[in-house]
Amino acid sequence: MDSLSQIVLGAAVSNAVLGKKIGNRSIVYGALIGTIPDLDVWIAKFFYDPITQIEVHRGFSHSILFYFLLSFILAFIVQKCENKNQVNYRESYIAVFLILVTHSILDVFTTWGTQLFWPFYDKLAIKSIFVIDPLYTIPFLICLLISMRKSKDNPKRFFWNYLGLGLSSFYLVLTVFLQFIVENKVQKSLDNNQIIYSNLVVKPTAMNTILWNIIIETDDAFLLSDYSFFDTKKINFEKHLKNHQLIDSLENEPIIKQLKRISENQFIITNTNNQLQFNDLRFGMLSNEKDSVKYAFSYDLYQENEKWNAKEVTKEKRDGVDLLKNLWIRLQGN
Repeated sequence: MDSLSQIVLGAAVSNAVLGKKIGNRSIVYGALIGTIPDLDVWIAKFFYDPITQIEVHRGFSHSILFYFLLSFILAFIVQKCENKNQVNYRESYIAVFLILVTHSILDVFTTWGTQLFWPFYDKLAIKSIFVIDPLYTIPFLICLLISMRKSKDNPKRFFWNYLGLGLSSFYLVLTVFLQFIVENKVQKSLDNNQIIYSNLVVKPTAMNTILWNIIIETDDAFLLSDYSFFDTKKINFEKHLKNHQLIDSLENEPIIKQLKRISENQFIITNTNNQLQFNDLRFGMLSNEKDSVKYAFSYDLYQENEKWNAKEVTKEKRDGVDLLKNLWIRLQGN
């Protein structure tokens, strides 16, 4: 999730464990520790190329193994800082570990997922919530701010803290339920149209759980669609040919293997003016005009010194603005 959501979650978890002893300092610890896993984004910039940066994000830094080891160090620091307040090492370790592990548990619900069991590569991803969702964050933040205004001995402090944790957790469960409803509707539509498919992915669009993105894999194509809970018409599927045969000769190239992993094999290949392009379908399309089909993530493939490489196609700010406008219109139903 976004940094603000992780700060609020970390602060609330820390408040629940240590708040009775150290009050709002527990919230400071939680906010700081809760952001540590996402520092991998900045660290990766110094060591990896842009594509590898995408691949390593939410890898080792989001794993239980990393949290288990890091908690020993951070708990020692917290315990030393709060020894005068009778915070022992066990309490510090529990607080730190829970702050870190709930960070990744929240990320598991997102469309990006997380490599919780690193070094195993597969990322866990329920894909029921977008990485930024105001309905998750804002009520949670309000409850935390109210809790902070109460003294550490005031029972209302923990009422508001647990209310925030409860509401945010309930919303996560709700997103899974909504996802289940959409999946059922899509499956019925596929059955009615006698479409044979091998994989179905349903996930929310930006900052909401009303409009959902749909990716369906068949033998030779991907069917893309969307569904809003305000829709009154049938679900329509748009066919995008895989064209994977265009890169058959490149299948052993490291960059191709890497892009396949990143895209979770949800990709199509296009060839425009002899320029091969790898299009990642996971985050939909920027535009779908007949003369201007743009995917959210595309990579130009090129050969340099007898080695194949890839470069992400630059997106214009206008593309993002237009996308949000189109999502808002589509969210209101068809």
